[in-house]
Amino acid sequence: MGWIVGLVFLGLLVLLVLYAISVYNGLVTLRNRYKNAFAQIDVQLKRRYDLIPNLVEVAKGYMKHEQETLQNVIEARNKAFSAGQSAAANPGDPSTMKNLASAEANLNGALGRLLMIAESYPDLKANQNMMALQEELTATENKVSFARQGFNDAVTGYNTAREQFPAVVVANMFAFAPAQLLELENPKERDAPKVQF
Repeated sequence: MGWIVGLVFLGLLVLLVLYAISVYNGLVTLRNRYKNAFAQIDVQLKRRYDLIPNLVEVAKGYMKHEQETLQNVIEARNKAFSAGQSAAANPGDPSTMKNLASAEANLNGALGRLLMIAESYPDLKANQNMMALQEELTATENKVSFARQGFNDAVTGYNTAREQFPAVVVANMFAFAPAQLLELENPKERDAPKVQF
């Protein structure tokens, strides 16, 4: 009779270990999904960061009296690029996501100011290179928005699975930290900068 109890106990222990392995593997899969989703944001942000110096160069010839504005855009771009690289190294980390969101907000503000000032330069508005860059920037902004949505969906799925009982026990045992959404700090920043000429 004692050996039957031992077998039942052993069977339950095996089932518990198999369940823990299943939960662990599921959390790894979900974590990798949100990291991949951030990689998609990273690709689009790099594209955007590459477009901005070209935009500034085209504007520089027309906006000789706006050097401070142009410099602010480049500085904001460089800070956002640096924050993006930090976030790419550790996507989902709360401090890197906040730094990225803040840097992106500053970049959007600087770009918005540049584009608003550019409106007062008719020759710049009619420049073919500027118009092509505007179209590329608009398309890239849309891609960033879609990629951010995919990332936030993946993070939400991961966090939900991580917080549900009994998976939370396994998550805490193996240090699956919660992931941070990529959110904008100011609701006005949810709008892409207007880049019409």
